Order: sequence, then C-alpha cells, then structure tokens
Amino acid sequence: MKHNKLVVVAIGGNSLITDPKNPGIARQWDAVSQTTDHIAAMIGDGYRVVVTHGNGPQVGYILRRGEIAAKHGIHDVPLDLVVADTQGSIGYMLQQSLDNSIRRLGINRTVISVVTQVRVSADDPAFGNPTKPVGGFMSEAEAEQRKAEGWQVMEDAGRGWRRVVPSPKPETIHEISPIHDLMMSNYIVIASGGGGVPVIRDEQGSLQGVAAVIDKDRASSLLAELLRADIFIISTGVEKVTLNFNTPEERPLDTMTLAEAQQYMDEGHFGVGSMLPKVEAAAQFVRNGGPLAIITNPPNLRRAMEGETGTRILPGVQS
Repeated sequence: MKHNKLVVVAIGGNSLITDPKNPGIARQWDAVSQTTDHIAAMIGDGYRVVVTHGNGPQVGYILRRGEIAAKHGIHDVPLDLVVADTQGSIGYMLQQSLDNSIRRLGINRTVISVVTQVRVSADDPAFGNPTKPVGGFMSEAEAEQRKAEGWQVMEDAGRGWRRVVPSPKPETIHEISPIHDLMMSNYIVIASGGGGVPVIRDEQGSLQGVAAVIDKDRASSLLAELLRADIFIISTGVEKVTLNFNTPEERPLDTMTLAEAQQYMDEGHFGVGSMLPKVEAAAQFVRNGGPLAIITNPPNLRRAMEGETGTRILPGVQS
C-alpha cells in the first residue's frame, strides 16, 4: 500500500548503542544500519520521512574525553559545540547508511543532514536544575565519586546512575524554513539532531550557544508540529509503552488518549530520564493538532505505522 503522509521519526541515541559495555564505532555502525533499513522500508511504502536523532550517550563520551584530555593541556569543548559535533557525526552515519538502505530498495533520493540550532530562553529554569541524562550508566559508588568531582548525577528509572546537564525547553527551530524547503524538494532530511544546538538571542539580537542539551523528543515534537506532520513516531528501546514497568504488574499499552497519557504521567508510571519525556513529547504533538503519535522500537517501525504494534497516542476516544 502506497502512502504520501509526512512522518517525523525520532531515533534515540541509546538505540544506536545496542550494548553499553561495547559501544565502539563499529557496533554503532551496525545499529545505525539496522535502523535505517527499517526507515527505508517506510520510504519504500511511500511515506515522506524526516529523521531526527538523540545523542545522550555520545555527548557523555565526548565530555569524558574532554575531561581526560584537559589533564594533558588540551582545551575543553563547550557543550553547545559537543552537540554540534554529534549532529555532524551521527548525522553522517545516518545519512550514509540511509542512502545505502534506500538504494538497496531501488530508491534514488538524496539524504542530507542539517546542522540545526534551536532557540531556548536564557531564563529557562532548567539552567538551575540539571535533569537531562548524558553518557553511560554508572553504579551508585561511581556516581558518588563523579559527584565529588563536580558532576551533577541522578538515578535513571532504576537502570543506574547517569550524569545530568541542563535541558531547557525548545522554543523555535532556527533552520525550519530550509528544512521544510529541502523536504518539499524531495530530499530525505536529517535535522534537529540531539534536540538541536541550544542557542539564545543576546542583548544585541545575535545568536549565542549555551551550555545545555535539549531533549530530542521535545525538539522532534516541535519539528513535527512546525512541518505539519501527519505522524510523529518516537523510536526507542521498547516495542510498547508500559504501565508498572519492570514489575510483575507490567502492562503494555496499545493506545493512550491525551487524558489517559496525562493520568499515567501524574501517577508516575514513566521514568524522568527515560519514558516520561517521550510520552510528554508525543502528547504535546497531538495536543497541538497533530493527528497521531506512536512510540515503538526500531524493528517495529513499519508494523507500527500499519497499526499492528507500538503505542498510539490519540486526541480522544476513537469511534
């Protein structure tokens, strides 16, 4: 069945590292290739696709490298430049791999990555309350050691401890016009990587980077809204959103209305550093007029598009 719907696909940074104990570049290439094969299948079905991606683990690795290098007299790298670095490196991997994937299906299209700046407010309270996990998981003992070295750390949904940095709310995507124009010109666009490089306007009106990481799901939701996407799909590590995650009462969800999503969030079913921002972002897209949001894992992207799996977030009760 051929479609012509516009889909914004948000790929998680963690989904590009299938084994946290072996996160080498070769393994990341394998994960990227598997993911782009699933996206290529959607393109083959006729969907118009814009891709975004996370960068949490990769940002953490770069920051750690910077700390090690600083001990040997090499300059540090500001966080906004780290985000831009990951937009280039992960964008390159997705761009090349997706090109290979679509060509194996006989599709001749150009894939292009856009280094994307996302405006935030300089007064965002997130700058005084870091909550965005970056880097790999740590034991509590290691987290306490890092905390003594000056890191901000938090426990992440029962999975371990991680470093956290400020995560301000995305307000405007600076490059939205060229992203739209490229999409309309039949390019397959990769944009808003890692939530976009966070920037503010200074007193003279000039753009200026800030030390933060924007949540990629919230930025992707904004991108989907601004592009008037038909479907916003978040690709993560699980096939469906579940209630009572990792307990004997765990229950997968096929659908959620906006009211149900809010109820489950209020009841604390979703981890702050894991599923909560995904459900918030999906609900935000639908609340702001988007027809449908879906949360699932990479192998099930195509099936989820056909309504066979995944968790679908809908405006209200469907007749």
